[in-house]
Amino acid sequence: MLQRLRDFFTPAPPPKLPAVPDGRRYYAIGDIHGRLDLFEAVIGAIEGEIAAAPAIDHRIILLGDLVDRGPDSAGVVERTRQWQQTRNVRVLAGNHEEMFLSAFEKPENLRHFLKHGGHETLLSYGFSSQQLGTLDLEEIFARLPQVVSQSTRDYIAGFETMIRAGDYVFVHAGIDPSRPLGEQKRSDLLWIRERFLSHEGPLEKVVVHGHTIFGHVMDCGNRIGIDTGAFRSGVLTALVLEGDQRRILQARTDDGGMVEVFHGDRAR
Repeated sequence: MLQRLRDFFTPAPPPKLPAVPDGRRYYAIGDIHGRLDLFEAVIGAIEGEIAAAPAIDHRIILLGDLVDRGPDSAGVVERTRQWQQTRNVRVLAGNHEEMFLSAFEKPENLRHFLKHGGHETLLSYGFSSQQLGTLDLEEIFARLPQVVSQSTRDYIAGFETMIRAGDYVFVHAGIDPSRPLGEQKRSDLLWIRERFLSHEGPLEKVVVHGHTIFGHVMDCGNRIGIDTGAFRSGVLTALVLEGDQRRILQARTDDGGMVEVFHGDRAR
C-alpha cells in the first residue's frame, strides 16, 4: 500500500528528448541558393569543430536548394562535390534542383526555371547577361547542354530525398503528415508546404527541413525549419545535433558585406 502511494505521488520522469545515434554529430545546412560566400564560412566553421573533436563521427547533410537566386550556384555545386571527397557529406534534392534538371527537357520547363531563380544559375554556369537578354527561349534551350555538363547534371540527379538519423528525419520541404515515412511521395518531400507546416500533432520522427523561409530557426517540436533565406537575408543556418542536444551555427553578412560566423544555442 505504501509503495503504491509513493508511486502515485512520485512525479513522472521527464519525456525522453529526441536524439541522434551516440558518437555522432550531425550538421544540417539549410537552403544555400548560390551563396557560396556563406557556404564557405559555414564549411570553415564546421571544419574547425571537426579538427577540435576528431574522435566524433561527423556527418553533414545539405537540405537541398543549392542552386538558383544567389550569385554562384555553379560554385556551390562544385564546392559540395569537393567537400564530399574529404567528409561524409550527403545532399538532399530540393525543388530548385528539380526545376533545374527539368529545364533540359523542354523549353517550357526552361521558361519556368528562369522565372524562379534560374537566370542567376545560368549566369554562374557561363551564360552572359547579353545572351540571356537577347537569345530567344529556344536558342537558350539549345545551348543549355553545352554550358552545363552531363557530369554536373548526373551529379545533381543523384541527390537523395530523405535521410534518417535516430529520432530525426531530414528532407527538403517536409512530409505528408497522413503517410508513414516509408510511403512518402517525392513531390511532397520536395514541394509540400501548408499541409505539413500547419500540422500540429506528433510525427513519426522530428522533421528537419528547409524550403520555407523563416526569420529565425523555427522549432515547433515535431519539426525544425532552418531555411533562413540566405540569398536575400544574408543568413545561412546549420543545425547541429549531438546526442539529445541541439545548437545553431550561422554565417551572416554584415552591413559592409563581410561574412561572420556565430555559434550558439539560439539563432536570431
